[in-house]
Amino acid sequence: PRRAARHVIRTGEVHHMELWDLYDRDRKPLDKTMVRGEEVAPGTYHDVVHICMFNHNGKMLIQHRQPFKDGWSDMWDITLGGSTQTGENSRTGAHRELCEELGIDYDFTNARPALTINAPGIFDDFYLIDGEVDSGTLRCQPEEVSEARWAGHDEILSMIDDGIFIPYHKCFIDMLFAMHATGSMRSRPDTTVPHEK
Repeated sequence: PRRAARHVIRTGEVHHMELWDLYDRDRKPLDKTMVRGEEVAPGTYHDVVHICMFNHNGKMLIQHRQPFKDGWSDMWDITLGGSTQTGENSRTGAHRELCEELGIDYDFTNARPALTINAPGIFDDFYLIDGEVDSGTLRCQPEEVSEARWAGHDEILSMIDDGIFIPYHKCFIDMLFAMHATGSMRSRPDTTVPHEK
């Protein structure tokens, strides 16, 4: 069952205390939570999701993070990234994040992450999805995103060079675009013929 998020009262205001479920190194639930902003305990992990939405022209929807947002403030980023909250799985967390940050209601029911990056304290699922939205009509979450627009592969690499896009490794951006274009980690199908023993 979903656990209710805790709230704390300070000077007459209600501040949402975001809870994250914790997992062991094999991604098995520990039935424990942590509060966003706390340090992840050694040997525990939480889920993070990233989404890259591509249109029919092969461009990626990118977002501009608010200048007052913690972490990579005032920088451009891929479509979105965020942590799942307690009671969510990767798909439901991705759905909520996309609705909250950009107002896009995408059906993740049959979606699977294209890849998962294992980093200290996190399992980071990357979803590569197709979508056709008018970036000028998106409902950006004002606490998180100032604007969003479509950008091609080369433009994103130039933005990284210019210091205005989060400095992902360029080969990683290459891989995201290539994996979306081919639907695979490989550039071509297997055409090898085994030799006789």
